[in-house]
Amino acid sequence: MKPLTFAACLVLWNAGSALADPATECGGSSQVEIGNCVADTLARVDATIETYLGFAKSSAAELDGITGRVVTVPALDAAQAAWSAYRDAQCDYVGATFGGGSGTGIAINACKVELGRARAAELMRYIQ
Repeated sequence: MKPLTFAACLVLWNAGSALADPATECGGSSQVEIGNCVADTLARVDATIETYLGFAKSSAAELDGITGRVVTVPALDAAQAAWSAYRDAQCDYVGATFGGGSGTGIAINACKVELGRARAAELMRYIQ
């Protein structure tokens, strides 16, 4: 069952990662439509990260069990916490560059989508 679940996630990931700018992907005729679409995309990306993180934790726990060392899971947890803090700080900076304008929220969420897609791809490298 695990390979099927992973394969399904891989298909979904590849379908979404071909597009670059989340706000442009969304199109839409108003900032409200674009904002809603980017927020929905962010929710999907966050769900993908959680799924891949679960797979990576399983692989890390398996490695820790084989080696008899409990270092891989804590290292992954620390890396994920650091990445989350970086994502939030970086995307807050991106939002600040909009000077409080109406596109600030879209810019912040689009930044989180872009960084989230990269994180998901990074996590996939450690899934066995």
